[in-house]
Amino acid sequence: MKKTITTYSPIAAAVAGLFMLTACSKSADTTPTQTAKPETASEQTLLVDESRLSIYHGVDLTSDLSHLSDNQHKMLSLLIDASKIMDDLFWKQAFFEDKDAFLSSISDEKVRHFAAINYGPWDRLNGDTPFLSGYEDKALGAEFYPHDMEKEEFATADFGDKQGLYSMVKRDEAGNLYSVPYSEAFKSELMKASDLLKKASELAEDESFKQYLQLRSEALLSNDYLASDMAWMDMKTNPVELVIGPIESYEDQLFGYRAAFEAYVLIKDLAWSEKLAKYAAFLPELQQGLPVAEAYKAEMPGSDADLNAYDVIYYAGHSNAGSKTIAINLPNDERVQLEKGTRRLQLKNAMRAKFDTILVPIADTLIVPEQREHITFDAFFANTMFHEVAHGLGIKNTLDGSGTVRGALKEHASALEEGKADILGLYMVQSLLEKGEITEGTLEDYYVTFMAGIFRSVRFGASSAHGKANMIRFNFFAQQGAFEKTEDGMYRVNMEKMGAAVEALSELILTLQGDGDYDGVAKLVETMGVIKPDLASDLARLEAASIPVDIHFNQGKKVLGLAN
Repeated sequence: MKKTITTYSPIAAAVAGLFMLTACSKSADTTPTQTAKPETASEQTLLVDESRLSIYHGVDLTSDLSHLSDNQHKMLSLLIDASKIMDDLFWKQAFFEDKDAFLSSISDEKVRHFAAINYGPWDRLNGDTPFLSGYEDKALGAEFYPHDMEKEEFATADFGDKQGLYSMVKRDEAGNLYSVPYSEAFKSELMKASDLLKKASELAEDESFKQYLQLRSEALLSNDYLASDMAWMDMKTNPVELVIGPIESYEDQLFGYRAAFEAYVLIKDLAWSEKLAKYAAFLPELQQGLPVAEAYKAEMPGSDADLNAYDVIYYAGHSNAGSKTIAINLPNDERVQLEKGTRRLQLKNAMRAKFDTILVPIADTLIVPEQREHITFDAFFANTMFHEVAHGLGIKNTLDGSGTVRGALKEHASALEEGKADILGLYMVQSLLEKGEITEGTLEDYYVTFMAGIFRSVRFGASSAHGKANMIRFNFFAQQGAFEKTEDGMYRVNMEKMGAAVEALSELILTLQGDGDYDGVAKLVETMGVIKPDLASDLARLEAASIPVDIHFNQGKKVLGLAN
């Protein structure tokens, strides 16, 4: 029986709901991580203004596949099929109800579409607050942990793979916590995905890609991804690319320990990749020039990192939930990063869609007219690209030798790491412009485009690591005078003070990471990771102008012209 959706649209709620934050958060140590499952309701109310359902701009996800062989076309179909399994698995990690039953129960097509984009009844770009009645706030730990588990209980419990990336935490009949590897918890689905990757490997024409697919198919069943991550780092010439498996830990907002399933199917842009290849070689030199004490830059980035541009033709799972990724920096395993560095994948077609439909209209609304000429796609592409490169800079392990930065900073690790990558990416642009290695545009292009990019990303809200990072940076820049606001509500970048602010924030973040200063980062997020009233009113202007918050994709074999 389909549920009836009635709309609720008080005039003030649309704006206030968009920017609702979690500043009045519950106790981190005593609050249950998961609210009780709501009772099934025969009628549900839409808790946001109906206009909220249109914040995503639809884009056909396509690319030129004419240069690929028949075997490669068949291989792409198999890779998309495997990606769809990752999508189904992410639904299980993100939401406690059956996906198909939940979506089919919603009669209104627009509401159902919005629910599909958000992978459940919570608005991912509005602090994960429910947009349908009958549901409480989304659990910080999603479905990775028992509904009634508290942080304090987890801290004192003793069980295997407690902080594991690739396991679910369950409760046994006696009430004790234990972990279940993904390879067991999702065995039937992963066996199907593994088989599809094996079949795809038989069609692969690039030997390194064939090897990766074979190892990744084995990893899905063994729960050990190290060998396939190493193999992925060795791929250099394959025109078709696949990222698949449990990758990022952003969905686990309770601890940031557990990785969510996702996938990207990509086509390499050889011409653009050739232009980008030279930049990764500067990482060691740029690491030594970081504006921080020597101890915080003693680790040396891997020398085998590379940088390439792609058209993405399929997103699945976590990468497709809410805001869409436009660049990738992987693997996340610190062992691989220290030995081989990382690979940076720039998703050029998705990036262009966001620039044209979102960033340019934002600049026309909020940036002073005399600086709008500095909003360029080259600068947007470079800022995004160097964000991913900058993940390789800084420090991965705390100075006291107690473990990784990610382990020390727990649920705040992702937000601070994204903040680091943003600010060090801009530091890299400054440095390479000074060296004459970047010849496109001026520093003002990169600064002004970066400023407009903050307004774009801050709209992702408090539940997003990227959103928190942008709020911290906006408030820090405001304190440092890196921009000024005119009487008519426009923003103007102060070039001199922006440079000083970049250096100061870089030093602050790198120091917090190296010290593993959990309390310091928590205070930074609490005081700076918020949207203050003045900014909220500016963001409301973007909403009133009907500027999309993000994009969603019309994707799949039919859109690509691939046979089933």
